[in-house]
Amino acid sequence: MHTEPDHARNPIRWISSLYFVQGMQFFVVMLIAGLMFKRMGVANDQIARWTGLIGLAWAFKPLWSPLIELASSKKAVVIAMQFSGAVGLALLALALQANAFFALSIAVLFFLAYASATHDIACDGLYMGALDPKRQATYAGWQGAFFNASKFLTLGGLMVLAGQLETRLGVFNAWSVIFGLLAALLTALAAWNARFLPDPQRTSTEPVKLARVLTDFLKKPGIWKMLVFIVVFRLAEGQVQTIGPLFLVEARDKGGLGLSSEQVGGAYGTIGTAAFLVGSILGGYFTSWLSLRRAMPVLVIAMTVPNVVFWALSVALPTSLWAISAAVGLEMLAYGFGFVGMVLFIMQAVAPGRFPTAHYALGSGVMQLGFVLAKFISGDIQVSVGYPHFFAWTVACGLPALVLLLWVPIPRGVSSST
Repeated sequence: MHTEPDHARNPIRWISSLYFVQGMQFFVVMLIAGLMFKRMGVANDQIARWTGLIGLAWAFKPLWSPLIELASSKKAVVIAMQFSGAVGLALLALALQANAFFALSIAVLFFLAYASATHDIACDGLYMGALDPKRQATYAGWQGAFFNASKFLTLGGLMVLAGQLETRLGVFNAWSVIFGLLAALLTALAAWNARFLPDPQRTSTEPVKLARVLTDFLKKPGIWKMLVFIVVFRLAEGQVQTIGPLFLVEARDKGGLGLSSEQVGGAYGTIGTAAFLVGSILGGYFTSWLSLRRAMPVLVIAMTVPNVVFWALSVALPTSLWAISAAVGLEMLAYGFGFVGMVLFIMQAVAPGRFPTAHYALGSGVMQLGFVLAKFISGDIQVSVGYPHFFAWTVACGLPALVLLLWVPIPRGVSSST
């Protein structure tokens, strides 16, 4: 009698810890660092520019993805990068105590980013190797949910804690404590994953070379249309997700909402992240039920909601924390629901072939490049035109992705209704 392996029968057991760690490392570099620098008095354009450059690690990761494809055990790579990330977080805690804290912090964040990007390649390859396409779609929402559950911890619990520690210890000491705690947590999670992650073997014994991977990738039917769509999909999102959190903490006399670290933790990190988790799970089941091709227009429309919400906030400038939290909750619910579409698009339209891990890395690398380009320009645009005009601009940036759906090849996939 055939018995399914344990990781196939109970994928939530390992998807939860695997993607929680992936998200935690990503959000520390791409979101928490920016909020920390904002509290330390660094200007928006500097924050966006430097964190954008650091984010290129996720865009460049396809360059070494063939090496990860070649690895006999992606689990071993995942665990090694998780322990490396823990070391990086500890170094960041120390860097904040130096006189040249900004330069040293940026250097450590570069290290963290490249370790995290390498982790992502192996992490996604492990996910695809352990699950069939149907289950990939079914659990994509859970994948995104646990990825963003780390935002609940970092933007929720830790931002609240940081706000409390800032009043007692000062900004720099408070954030050193925060990153020390994150280093300890990541060490514990790496040890947990070393025991419980599945270890699917390579599906092909063919030697993997970058030129062969690229050639095979570029021969995919409609690949250039897919790549353009991926970049355009993230154009508005990258700008909003960079400036939106900074807008929440910006002083009211400068056009922001003037929230404290603790209030951001409650509104953005707790309510917003919980809404994102719900949206991600619903988006995954919605797409699995309807199929990616039929669900994608709805998912793209959902991605425009955050732009409209932040524009409305920048015009109204509400003072009620409940109103702000409700708006952020709506924004994150729609964001979580819609972003599932891009994850599955890369997984099911871009990645399939002889080198799925490397091709997924290429697709997600292009996705991150679109995010980084948007992030890189966002600070300069916002400083030049102010918050209301900036968020209105992002609303316009979200429309081309919907138009491109008329030309982008999307596989019919498998839905539960067939």
